[in-house]
Amino acid sequence: MAHRTQRAARLACIAALACAPGCASPSQSPPPPSSQQGPEAAKPAEYPGLHNVVAYGPAAGAGNMLLSGSAPETDEAFAALEKLGIKTIISVDGAVPEVELAKAHGIRYVHLPIGYDGFDDARKAELVRAARDLPKPIYIHCHHGKHRSAGAAATIAISLGWLTNAEAEARMKVSGTSAGYKGLWACAENATAMPAGAIDAARADFPQISPPASMVKAMVAIDKSLEQLRIVEKNAWAVPADHTDLVPVAEAGKIADLLRILDKDAHIEKVDEAKRADFRALLARGSAAATSLEDALSRHDAAAIAPAMKALEASCKSCHLRYRD
Repeated sequence: MAHRTQRAARLACIAALACAPGCASPSQSPPPPSSQQGPEAAKPAEYPGLHNVVAYGPAAGAGNMLLSGSAPETDEAFAALEKLGIKTIISVDGAVPEVELAKAHGIRYVHLPIGYDGFDDARKAELVRAARDLPKPIYIHCHHGKHRSAGAAATIAISLGWLTNAEAEARMKVSGTSAGYKGLWACAENATAMPAGAIDAARADFPQISPPASMVKAMVAIDKSLEQLRIVEKNAWAVPADHTDLVPVAEAGKIADLLRILDKDAHIEKVDEAKRADFRALLARGSAAATSLEDALSRHDAAAIAPAMKALEASCKSCHLRYRD
């Protein structure tokens, strides 16, 4: 009986708070996340400079808020977060966060990157502790806000008892997390409520910036991912029976991410301006090709996969001819 009463109260709370995105008039600030994007909203919310915004935490009470979405990259985006009441941003993306822009809007940044293939127990505990202990509401993001941030947010919500596994996985579907990211789905599927002692054991000195991969390490990782993609390509883009561990969409996403991160590599600043601009243009072209391949693989779009792979390899070859070979 008590369970039914609690469930009824929860549903009543959600019904009272939920509101379709964009319900504020143009002259008003956006309402707080609890009323703009309820835990059971069927579609992501959109704000200036922010996309795929989905709630993963309770929408009432003490404000144990957790929103997942795309990376804020402009002052407009940080202003939107400030209006939404966000106090802490957690980035699980590999790129260096815009820490100073966040500070200008009174928001703390924490940088805890994860991979497209999921994350280990140590990183999970760090993410859970950050979400438990840092000022709320919290906005967690990757680059697009569909895959890594959704997987992390779902795992956090389950670990803190905010959502059941089924509820959290339903939110990942709203975020648009591709079924191809098996590691991220596994993190949510295998998550359980964490005891306080296990959370307390995690580090509490949350970094504002975690150093990105070096140029050499990033290039080695890109080459490895390309080799993995070529294995699948030779098998007509079906995962071979003797390589069931391969996840093509994750490998393409990893390449796109690494090429984007390299744009900020300190090594680039040491070359002359013309070469720097040219190299960054090549990185951007390669990242765009990898993203197109990732999207095509995610959609199982057979007609788009081969051209996207061809464009990615052509971009890599062009860069190698100029700057490596």
